[in-house]
Amino acid sequence: MYVITGGAGFIGSNVAAALDDAGKKIAIVDVLGKDDCKWRNIAKRRLVDLVRPEEGIAFVEANRSTIEGIVHMGAISTTTEGDVDAIVANNIRPSIDLWRFCATQGIPFVYASSAATYGDGAFGFDDQFDEQYLARLRPLNAYAWSKHVFDRFALRSALGDAPAPPHWVGLKFFNVYGPNEYHKGEQRSVAAKAHEEIRAQGKAHLFKSDNPDYADGAQLRDFVWVGDCVAATLWALDPKQSQPGLYNLGSGVARSFRDMAEIIFGELGLAPQIEFIDLPENLAGKYQYRTCASLERLRAAGFTQRTTSLEDGLRRYVRNYLEQPDRHR
Repeated sequence: MYVITGGAGFIGSNVAAALDDAGKKIAIVDVLGKDDCKWRNIAKRRLVDLVRPEEGIAFVEANRSTIEGIVHMGAISTTTEGDVDAIVANNIRPSIDLWRFCATQGIPFVYASSAATYGDGAFGFDDQFDEQYLARLRPLNAYAWSKHVFDRFALRSALGDAPAPPHWVGLKFFNVYGPNEYHKGEQRSVAAKAHEEIRAQGKAHLFKSDNPDYADGAQLRDFVWVGDCVAATLWALDPKQSQPGLYNLGSGVARSFRDMAEIIFGELGLAPQIEFIDLPENLAGKYQYRTCASLERLRAAGFTQRTTSLEDGLRRYVRNYLEQPDRHR
């Protein structure tokens, strides 16, 4: 059995789908909420169990003999979350507890980090796994900080300061898009929001730039198709294929928000109509103008699958999901 925390969420539910399709038994640790959206992410899945997060540690301890691996995707992922105590309780504490459990029981552990840990990118987007480099990074919000805290904890453990799982991998996900993100509201990808706006209004809205180095809509992101994230996670779970470490997971190419919007217009057979809106005040001084994953260490560690281009990923997303009656994987 594989345990997936956050398994009803965006990336987690796509990992659950892949493991289920491969005939693996899966248990999900998550909360589903009161609306009708998040449960649909796992409606097609065969589950051994569905457990609330506060029961997660007790569940894995009770089932330690049957667990083949733990995929830890569960977290408060809202970048504007202001309740830092809640972030500590949901993002840092469970990560440490699961790490220690896997270290004690000898269970492979794969966890989600984030490109948000790189802050404004002043020190690059190089997944150097050493304390000197990590200590220089300055995350721009509490969510990113929580991921950075655990990356540094993992490093100290890997260096021998504390027990570590026999096999573990952290993946620094960049800007992920794809099916099953619909419950995320304003935290959905620009692709999902742009498609919705175009269908409803015939136009898309993008942020203006308050950085003279970037034109409106020319802010750059490393957009990564969720299927690539799933492939990397399955690779990371297998000790025979992957090597322990912290790795970037992106496409390796920086593209603009305008590029993304124009591709979606093209998929819908429409001429681009883009309006630019002011950057919200709560993002002032906390906005990344460029992200781009360096993938050299991931490749050297053995992950050789080619990443999906923005054109191909958006084609799949629009045609196979966003334009279908059933948008869920």
